[in-house]
Amino acid sequence: MSRLIIVSNRLPFTIAEKAGKPELQESSGGLVTALGSYLDSRREEPGFECLWVGWPGAFLDGPKRTEFEELARIRFSAHPVWLQSEDTDQFYHGFCNRTLWPLFHYLPSLTHYDEAQWEAYKRVNAQFGAALADLLRPDDTVWVQDYQLFLLPKLLREAMPGLSIGFFLHIPFPSFELFRLLPTDWKRELLEGMLGADLVGFHTHDYTQYFLRSVHRTLGYEHHLGNISMGERISRADTFPLGIDFMKYSNAAAIPSVLEEQASLAAKLAGQKIISSVDRLDYTKGILHRLKGYRLFLEESPEWQGKVAFILSVVPSRVEVDQYQRMKKEIDEAVGKINGEFGNPQWMPVLYQYRNLTFHSLVALYAVTDVALITPLRDGMNLVAKEFIACKPDGEGVLILSEMAGAAREMGEALIINPNHDREIAKALSQALTMPIEERIQRSQAMRERLRKQDARHWAETFEKSLHEAKTLVRRLEAKHLAAEPRKKMLKEYRLASRRLLLLDYDGTLVPFASHPKLAFPDPGLLDLLKQLSGNPRNTVFVISGRQKKPLKEWLGGCGIGLIAEHGVWMRGKESDWKLIKPLDTAWKAQLLSILEGYVDRLTGSFVEEKEFSLAWHYRNSDQELGAQRAKELIDTLIHFTANFDVQVLEGKKVIEVRCAGVNKGTAAIVCRESMHPDFTMAIGDDVTDEDLFRAMPRDVHTIRVGMKSSYAGYNVRDFVEVRGLLEELAQA
Repeated sequence: MSRLIIVSNRLPFTIAEKAGKPELQESSGGLVTALGSYLDSRREEPGFECLWVGWPGAFLDGPKRTEFEELARIRFSAHPVWLQSEDTDQFYHGFCNRTLWPLFHYLPSLTHYDEAQWEAYKRVNAQFGAALADLLRPDDTVWVQDYQLFLLPKLLREAMPGLSIGFFLHIPFPSFELFRLLPTDWKRELLEGMLGADLVGFHTHDYTQYFLRSVHRTLGYEHHLGNISMGERISRADTFPLGIDFMKYSNAAAIPSVLEEQASLAAKLAGQKIISSVDRLDYTKGILHRLKGYRLFLEESPEWQGKVAFILSVVPSRVEVDQYQRMKKEIDEAVGKINGEFGNPQWMPVLYQYRNLTFHSLVALYAVTDVALITPLRDGMNLVAKEFIACKPDGEGVLILSEMAGAAREMGEALIINPNHDREIAKALSQALTMPIEERIQRSQAMRERLRKQDARHWAETFEKSLHEAKTLVRRLEAKHLAAEPRKKMLKEYRLASRRLLLLDYDGTLVPFASHPKLAFPDPGLLDLLKQLSGNPRNTVFVISGRQKKPLKEWLGGCGIGLIAEHGVWMRGKESDWKLIKPLDTAWKAQLLSILEGYVDRLTGSFVEEKEFSLAWHYRNSDQELGAQRAKELIDTLIHFTANFDVQVLEGKKVIEVRCAGVNKGTAAIVCRESMHPDFTMAIGDDVTDEDLFRAMPRDVHTIRVGMKSSYAGYNVRDFVEVRGLLEELAQA
């Protein structure tokens, strides 16, 4: 059984020192808790092995390092990555928390763009890659966690191409309008890094779509149902909402120490409805907005004064950062103002605690809470909302939840509010405190049942299953790759054959795509290669293309090869003139030309190419996203308009083509084969139009699709360079 390697910025514990020796204390973060329950269940499986790789958060040397590594291995199956101390500050407090964190949480005004910090980020990702290179086995499954390690999947892919790699982002992925604010090189490298994974996971459908759009707009890669085709590889993007260890929280409400602390809290606040919130100190959590909304509630609902208490729990975080220190001061002042304005010796409106909470204290707080006020300005998921509902087995708690939290997509029964609007918060508090008990229970139980089913274990299992499926697709395509053995067999058959037919597409197969069809002319190396192939008396070579007759003849007419133009309409032997394969009617062209020209007006950079028996609308030079949208609209328009015409509408690579029906590359290839009866045939193409060719060929024909995509072809090659290499081998054979 393969090992599961979890890679995160930090290991699942912190280092403490006791009596001069390192001591490890398990962390309580959402990722550690979520993966902990999943890993505990997997450890019961025979042969299961997991290794957690990450930075220990400190720098040790000498005997202490050795002692720590042994302790980490035994207690946590963990392996530390020892970062250079000069890099950690610029990497973590710098690029991660001053660039990625604010920008991905929709706070561009707080985002810094520092080249030195970006370089440190790259160095740290490279250090993780180097550390893993010494640990990994080819059959391992690697699961990279979060935004600190965006570049790592690509580094691992380059080191071990066949490795099974997953990546999960635990913070929001921003819309393209925000993501594009990053410098061009940075955003390209971040996306390419993520696409090194076989599967890229997000908490919500929105984040997944934002990522796919950014990939399309930045790198030009399109997707089909989340499968991103990059020519030589496929990566999948999908949605996996993170859950909690539901039973752990639900059962904890009955623990004696929790009940005791709950009773103590209830006694102190007897006669008052309890509102609570628990947050890490961070500007994305909306703590100040929450206090403003609560103040407005007290002002507009004086009948609740003295009858409600707001327990505001803030967990210290990044205390060394000036911005967080200022935020702490602002929260202190806001709490003081509310208590000063509304409080009296018998009643304190806000009970503020700035400290870490133990698990039992946290559950006791959830249990005694009547209304949980969870209002982040932007949050990847927010597990506090889920923990609160899990800790209310009686179903009597009310959850007020920000629509900006990822959890809002799953918890629609909560009171969903916009956290930027004080009045919405105040109204929601009033509604929650007066909600009938039947409604409270109905809302809560619906959420509880959903959270019970979609817990942390379900999240991890679903992701791992999808990673396996994504890798299976990749391996299925790789299995069709023209590797050494089938290549050797093909060359042997080629040598033994006396009549050989080579059918070669042009654009994307023999030459790369160009910004305009006129610019994709052949280079001298290609011309020499075609002449060498056609010079062998046992070979008949045809370039079979969607291009018009004139450029094909001008470019390739002197190579001694046959030419097939307009996807099989025209054919020309190496010593004959052009002839139609079958008579065709073109009366439809005049009616459709105006439609295509109308779409040229609607999309800057697009143009129409008119051929004798077809029309092509090209949009390679247009805006990526708008071009794809206009292409879909045009296809719908053309299919509707041509219902009674004898034509086909084809979608190629950045081109929509309308051609006469009844003639295609497949029919042209059959004509070629019937005229010469070859004992060896090879057909190579890269496009949907070449699928007609592959479908028409008998099983003994060697069919090859350029690009790692599903195809009727027997084999795949990665690009035109690989095609040229294969043809050179044939020429030399």
